[in-house]
Amino acid sequence: MHVVIGIDVGGSTTKIVGFKEEGDRRELLEPMFVRATDPITSIYGAFGKFTSLSGLALSDIDRVMVTGVGSTYITAPLYGLPCLRVPEFSCVGKGGIYLSGLEDTIVVSMGTGTAFIHATQDGLCDYLGGTGVGGGTLLGLSKKLLGMDNIEHIEQLCEKGDLSKVDLRVGDMSDNRLFPEINHDLTASNFGKVSDLANRHDLALGIANMVSETIAMIALFAARSFSIKNIVLTGNLTTIKPIRDVFDGLEAHFGVRFLIPENAQFGTVIGAALSSVDEGSAL
Repeated sequence: MHVVIGIDVGGSTTKIVGFKEEGDRRELLEPMFVRATDPITSIYGAFGKFTSLSGLALSDIDRVMVTGVGSTYITAPLYGLPCLRVPEFSCVGKGGIYLSGLEDTIVVSMGTGTAFIHATQDGLCDYLGGTGVGGGTLLGLSKKLLGMDNIEHIEQLCEKGDLSKVDLRVGDMSDNRLFPEINHDLTASNFGKVSDLANRHDLALGIANMVSETIAMIALFAARSFSIKNIVLTGNLTTIKPIRDVFDGLEAHFGVRFLIPENAQFGTVIGAALSSVDEGSAL
């Protein structure tokens, strides 16, 4: 048995995954993540937890592929195992292609910020750019406006939110009898109509909607450049219901599909584990 481990050291969490290889068969081991106050603690904590729960001995592991902003903290072999650092954006693309099974797509990595990658089945992973709007925006604005930065609590607030008390819609600005070809439900301005009566639920939903719509529109522009109709969403934001709901609602309006595959939050670390030796640099 041969096992390749992938570790993605992010801004707030460290994710880890493994592939067990036997002959031509490749089996994905259950991914997991840990939170810690510093990268070194989270790296070793994630590795220890993963190997223990997966029943792996060090002798089972061929190599460790690391990526992410915190991967620079790994400067030597991990427990004597060969470690290679691989570029994060190529990992995003590889992970998105593997999880979706698509031949050609735009992969969106929604972490603290958001990155956009054009990826293909034959190995192309072209970084198109990014935006600072992402999970960090959601948590930062929620902390300032709502006094909370717990994702589960923010989700609960969103359930009873009313966007009509926060966002300015196209229908608020035009008569649909005169412009029937325009979708009057689309947002004209996020937070452009904040009512004095808007409560915490409304504001929470408004923040989630603004983050989602910003990411969605940039992804749409990127997809149009390559005549692509399927966009793969990965990263931690894919687990948040009000975020997913926005993408679902935009599909019909713009004639695309936003795909959230199983294990989407682990897309980048899966891509790291799938990277070959010649793509990495030894630590």
